[in-house]
Amino acid sequence: MDLTPDQAADAVERHDCPKCHSPAGSPCRTRAGKTAVKYHTARFILVPAVREDLEVLIPASRNPGRPWLLGTSPTPAPAAVAAMPIRIGYARCSTATQELGSQLDALAAADCRRVFHEKISTRIRTRPELEKALKLAADIKEAAPDQPVMLSVHELKRLARNAAELMTLSATLEKAGIQLELLTGPLAGVYDPGGMGAMFFAVMAAAAQIERDYIREKTLEGQQAAAARGNHGGRPKVFDDDMLTFALALQAKGTPVPAIRTRLFIKTGKNAGKHPSLASVYRALAEVEQTLPAGRSSAKLPGPDTCPQPRRTIK
Repeated sequence: MDLTPDQAADAVERHDCPKCHSPAGSPCRTRAGKTAVKYHTARFILVPAVREDLEVLIPASRNPGRPWLLGTSPTPAPAAVAAMPIRIGYARCSTATQELGSQLDALAAADCRRVFHEKISTRIRTRPELEKALKLAADIKEAAPDQPVMLSVHELKRLARNAAELMTLSATLEKAGIQLELLTGPLAGVYDPGGMGAMFFAVMAAAAQIERDYIREKTLEGQQAAAARGNHGGRPKVFDDDMLTFALALQAKGTPVPAIRTRLFIKTGKNAGKHPSLASVYRALAEVEQTLPAGRSSAKLPGPDTCPQPRRTIK
């Protein structure tokens, strides 16, 4: 702050306080009816010269801490110059292995007053740091309606991944009167959702939806082509043809299913070298049973509770 405490107080007191409702020309007051020690944020943020400070103290000449007294009306304020926009930056990357440095450097070069950043996937709908950035921008705009406020991002994809999210963000910015600034990319620039920028949001929403539909269409085509080659995706089968043939041969000899399981080994996958589960063996044999023609069906496969027990020899 380049102003002296008295100059800052005079500048702040040219405005009514939205918080404690002190009229222009008077210091802020507490709920107990005493002169406050510092001006309320909602009041001093109206003064461009001091709005970046965390607090603006009330000079001793105003008797802070003593009973509040109505001051004299201030002299008319000089004509206000056009306020420079306040930029709130937001940076995001999807994974812990990606870096935020380039985004943070670009936002700092754009003179962002405060930057919120996080490492979180766009698949996660709730992004805490983005919500904080939007809330701060909205609070500043509410306290100073004539102050231009921008949400600055390195590129559009840092904000949303589909049309629905982009339209929701557009509605939020339009309601609060916050502009959007894109620092890089073919669409770099400042967009006001309440003005001509509204067309930008509509076009981008349509483009995002078209791109999403295109990706979905190409994915389905790839799945169909893989299925035509016999690759249906999903987890690899536990039973291959050799295992199934061996299991059927053991069953034909009367070997119990639990004993069949102990003689089978999985050949591929993370369970390679292990025995298949008992349920997998029963399922594979049952599927073969269902494919046999009528009249050639073998006896009902024994279940876990009906496995043949070894006969006892009575001496």
